[in-house]
Amino acid sequence: MARIRAMRESSVVITGASSGIGWATTQVLVARGVHVVAGVRRAEDATRLREAFGDRVTPQLLNVTDPESIAGVVAAVSAGLGGMRLSGLVNNAGVAVGGPLLHLPPDEFRRQLEVNLVGPLLVTQAFLPLLGTDRSRSGAPGRIVNISSVAGQFGQPFLGAYVASKHGLEGLSASLRRELMIYGVDVIVVGPGAVRTPIWDKAEQSDMTPYAGSEYAGALAQMRTAMVETGRKGLPAARIGEVIWKALTTAHPRTRYTVVPQPLRHGLLSALPARLVDRIVARRLFGKRWRGEG
Repeated sequence: MARIRAMRESSVVITGASSGIGWATTQVLVARGVHVVAGVRRAEDATRLREAFGDRVTPQLLNVTDPESIAGVVAAVSAGLGGMRLSGLVNNAGVAVGGPLLHLPPDEFRRQLEVNLVGPLLVTQAFLPLLGTDRSRSGAPGRIVNISSVAGQFGQPFLGAYVASKHGLEGLSASLRRELMIYGVDVIVVGPGAVRTPIWDKAEQSDMTPYAGSEYAGALAQMRTAMVETGRKGLPAARIGEVIWKALTTAHPRTRYTVVPQPLRHGLLSALPARLVDRIVARRLFGKRWRGEG
């Protein structure tokens, strides 16, 4: 475990910092003078972060589902802070499990929730004394930013496990925000839409053969192609990093920031009656095979 140098300036912990939104947010915060403790899973990612950002970033090997791993990073950060408080925690680490819920292996569903929902809770609980629940520490209470998704508010077909994890994170964040008001620790959700990150390469290579014999096979292939194309045309990850910076620092942050490529279209879709959206989705995925049209 790398030793964290004394952190007397603003300091933020970011999980899942090896690529995508986590890397971009690290870049945005470092440019504004913030010291970032960057949680990563692999030693080679830690090396890349050091080479890119120098001593403004301290990479730490972190598995958000492993309490022992989390405790080690908390101890290192605590030592670096001395008696100061941590300025912020960004729960960004996550995975996306695809497949129709009808056929999805339960272990895959559990893995999705373990990483995307249980993980943020474990990390948050462990860092809260540094953020403000330990009243003996000095400095302003820190903030927690939980990275959700537009999927947290929209039931995307064939991403049901991911949707469940993000929907759960939205509810957890709201409850946590209200519970932590007594300590002055705020909790803000950032819900991005399509973002240009390496996750789309993984999506294109994901194995859908377990569902090849199901009635969903054609719709699955269609959905994956559409998602990859949309993702590669999405917002730059730095745009999300800028919003996270705002959530961490603005005097009166919103409780939730939605960041999407086409806000007007997203707003209109969100305003439509759910049954109408159901019919639109069914026609696109299943054509006349869906139950409502023969």
